[in-house]
Amino acid sequence: MKLIVGLGNPGKEYEKTRHNIGFMVIDELAEKLKVYDFKEKFSGLIGETIYKGEKIILLKPQTYMNLSGNSIIQVVNFYKLNPEKDIVIVYDDMSLPLGKLRVREKGSSGGHNGIKSIISHIGEKFLRIKFGIGQSQEKNKVVDFVIGKFSKEEEKEISEVLVHASEALVSIIEGTPIEKIMQSYNKK
Repeated sequence: MKLIVGLGNPGKEYEKTRHNIGFMVIDELAEKLKVYDFKEKFSGLIGETIYKGEKIILLKPQTYMNLSGNSIIQVVNFYKLNPEKDIVIVYDDMSLPLGKLRVREKGSSGGHNGIKSIISHIGEKFLRIKFGIGQSQEKNKVVDFVIGKFSKEEEKEISEVLVHASEALVSIIEGTPIEKIMQSYNKK
């Protein structure tokens, strides 16, 4: 069983914002895996499917970013998941250039409040895909930048990377060795 989590904030005002790139990746993966029915459960929106004999759970926590771990721990406890083997978290990363992907097996929060929340519930050992959103040009406008919408040019650029991110997730689901995935996707 795999739990694939995309981080973001609920509500129309946050749709297509940089901070919601995790939700956007989950939507792309849902299309690829033909998961069209998401239900409210575990303080999130959850979609389930069987892919090549394995149960796949897609989760978009609805707790707001800073409390993402509250939703994830409910799923972990219910299904008795091993975070190190069964979970992948997809989220935005300002330290990476726009559209750059970085696959990591563990690590710190890097200042990301959603990841801080998750670490407080399940520890640092979980697979993650960081999706670069670039940096704010103005240090005092970081929050506005992160919850800001992508420009038309940026939307075009990230649409390809959303496909790459969903392909990386399918590779993970299929059991491709993580080192191979990192070699393939960390360079694109």
